[in-house]
Amino acid sequence: MARRRRNTSRSNATRELKAFPTAAKAGLAPGTLKYVGRREAEESYATLIEYGPQAGDYQETRFTDPELGRQYQPRFETLWLNLHGLGNLDLLTVVGERFRLHPLVMEDILNTEHRPKIDAYPGYVFITTRLVFFAEDGALCSEQVSLILGTRFVLTFQEKPTGTFSAIREALKKSESQVRKLGGDYLVYLLLDKLVDRYYTVLEQIGEQVENLEDEIVSAPSSGHFLQVQESRRMLQYLKRGLWPLREVVNTLLRNESGFFDGETLLYLRDVYDHLVQLIESAEALREIVTAAQETCLSLQSQHMNIQMRRLTALTAVFMPLSLIAGIYGMNFEFMPELHWPMGYYAVLGGMGVIGLVLGWIFWRRKWL
Repeated sequence: MARRRRNTSRSNATRELKAFPTAAKAGLAPGTLKYVGRREAEESYATLIEYGPQAGDYQETRFTDPELGRQYQPRFETLWLNLHGLGNLDLLTVVGERFRLHPLVMEDILNTEHRPKIDAYPGYVFITTRLVFFAEDGALCSEQVSLILGTRFVLTFQEKPTGTFSAIREALKKSESQVRKLGGDYLVYLLLDKLVDRYYTVLEQIGEQVENLEDEIVSAPSSGHFLQVQESRRMLQYLKRGLWPLREVVNTLLRNESGFFDGETLLYLRDVYDHLVQLIESAEALREIVTAAQETCLSLQSQHMNIQMRRLTALTAVFMPLSLIAGIYGMNFEFMPELHWPMGYYAVLGGMGVIGLVLGWIFWRRKWL
C-alpha cells in the first residue's frame, strides 16, 4: 500500500512540474482581466488590516462584497489588504480602482504562471513571487503570490489561503511588535522572508528524500530508483527556476531605486538576499548529489547485468563440451570408436558428467557462478 502511494505521489509531482503556461489569453487585448492558472480559481475574499505604532491602532476587517470595498475608509497609518482567491473579478476590479493599479498589473495578478519579477509603477512597486510547498500526496506544488508596496499600503494577492502569513498577522495584533512600529516596507520584508523560508522547508524535505534514496540505491538498486532520481532532479530544477529570479527581485529592492524602503529595512532585505544565495548553493549541491546518485544507480545496474551475463556465459561454457560430445556421437557413421561397445553409452554419460562437474567447480572457485 505504501509503495502504491509513493508511485502516485511521484506521478502527481511530475504533472505539476511539467505544467506550462496556458494559451488561454491568446488573442485578447492587453489588460484584459482573465484568470490563467493550473487549477480552478477560488472565490475571493479580502482581509484588511490597518495598524499604527500605538496600542489601539489596529483593526481587522473581512469582506467579499465589492460595494463594501468601494465605501470603506481607512482609519490608521498603514493598511495591508490581503486578497485570497482570484475568482471574484468584481472585487479585484474594485481593489484596482481604489489603489489606481495599472491594467497590466491587474492582468499579471490574474496570470499565475509568471516567474518572480519586479516592476516599478508611479506610486507603487509590483512584485510577483512564488510560494512552494508539498501537497498531502507528496507532490511539489507552487502558487503565485503578488505583492504591491505603495505609500502607506501593502497589497497581497494569493490563489488560495495557505496560512503562510498567519504568524505575521498575529504579530500585527501585538502593539509591542516591531512590525507595528515600522512602515509597509518592513511588512513587505516579512512577507518575502516567509516565502523564502518555505524554500528552506521544501529543500530540506528533498534533501531527506535524496539521502534515503542514496541508501536504497547502494543496498538494493532497482529500475524504480532511476525514476525517483529523475523526479528529484526535476524538483530541484523547478526550485532553481524560482530562486534565481527571486534573487534578482531582492537585489533590485536593495538598490532602492523606487525609494520605498528605508535604511533599516534594507539591512533586513540584505539578510533575505543572503538566504537566497544560500538556498541556490544548497540546491546546486543537492543537484550534484542527485547526479552522483544517478551515476551510481547506472553503474550498479550495469555491474549487476555484467554479473548475470558472466553467470550465463559460465553456464554456456559448461554445456559446450557436453554438446560437442553429444554432437559427435549423434552422427550417423557406421564405423566410430567404441560405437558397438556395450558400456559406451554409460561411459559417455559419465564422462560428460565429470567434465560438467569439473568446469562447474572451476567457475565456482573463480566466483563466476
